[in-house]
Amino acid sequence: MDRGIDLQGTFIQSLEALGLSPGLAKLLWMPLPMLLMIIAATVGVLVTVWLERKISAAVQQRIGPEYAGPLGVLQSAADGLKLILKEDIIPAKADAFLFTIGPALVVIPVFLSYLIVPFGQELIITNVGAGVFLWIALSSIQPIGLLMSGYASNNKYSLLGGLRAAAQSISYEIPLALAVLAVVMMSNSLSTIDIVDQQSGYGILGWNIWRQPVGFIIFWIAALAECERLPFDLPEAEEELVAGYQTEYAGMKFALFYVGSYVNLILSALLVSILYLGGWEFPIPLDRLAGWIGVDPANPILQITTAALGITMTVLKAYLLVFTAILLRWTVPRVRIDQLLDLGWKFLLPISLVNLLVTAALKLTFPIAFGG
Repeated sequence: MDRGIDLQGTFIQSLEALGLSPGLAKLLWMPLPMLLMIIAATVGVLVTVWLERKISAAVQQRIGPEYAGPLGVLQSAADGLKLILKEDIIPAKADAFLFTIGPALVVIPVFLSYLIVPFGQELIITNVGAGVFLWIALSSIQPIGLLMSGYASNNKYSLLGGLRAAAQSISYEIPLALAVLAVVMMSNSLSTIDIVDQQSGYGILGWNIWRQPVGFIIFWIAALAECERLPFDLPEAEEELVAGYQTEYAGMKFALFYVGSYVNLILSALLVSILYLGGWEFPIPLDRLAGWIGVDPANPILQITTAALGITMTVLKAYLLVFTAILLRWTVPRVRIDQLLDLGWKFLLPISLVNLLVTAALKLTFPIAFGG
């Protein structure tokens, strides 16, 4: 499949065709990815929060939010408005600078990671050649913000929560990176578009989940731990640490932590769908289906339909994984901190190393099947 041009190249070329200089065209492009990213992530968070409330209620055989809009769809907006209007308090003995910058360090890297998420062959904000490496690098900044927030709060529960968050992130980032490296090895590329292209052509049978089932499980467990979702929410365990590193936060600073956790969950689900579930690819290869029914693949209507289906498939796969994460919250008990660290260092790390070595051996032995 030919690689499509990304949105940045299309936008800049269009402005240059109108007579603008390349420098001015790039300057006009710069605020657009930020705006697109913020709008898409905010809408995703609002939908995910509403889904979490309704699914959690269904699991517990209750109704959930009902009065803020039809079926409670405006409940997430009401929660956000409440947090915006709350007073922003900084404890008297806290380090005001670190206390303020901590939440920003948690949220900004997650938002920047959306730059490399493709929703179609040409639907990506920035087609970075080392996109997967960029995401791993950005994700390593988040625990610094959590540790900074816990330390700056001058609260023993916050400090323990920050230390737990840093230890948890370090423990699970290594298995996560090794699982991703196995996929990168098969795709011969760090580009997210190349990884999806490598899974195309055979529909659901070509997805990486069949060639990397162990890597898929490792990645999903490690992603849940990175997002601090139950059963891995030790840094903010209410029964032990009040709210961990969030204990002293209120208003918009607390809202940043709240938004950051959900944005990170959606990002992890999108990356799982891209790395292991074929991204925007349909379970049935549409180009072959078009040939079977006698439709020209270059037909503009077919291309528009394919693009719309690609976005739909990416979002559906991601929200299926979000649904699974919400169900896990109410079905799996919280682990102890020693069990959490043991799972990362003594179980997932060796298995991810073996998985990487086996992938390398299979790539050499069966180069066609494993992307050689």
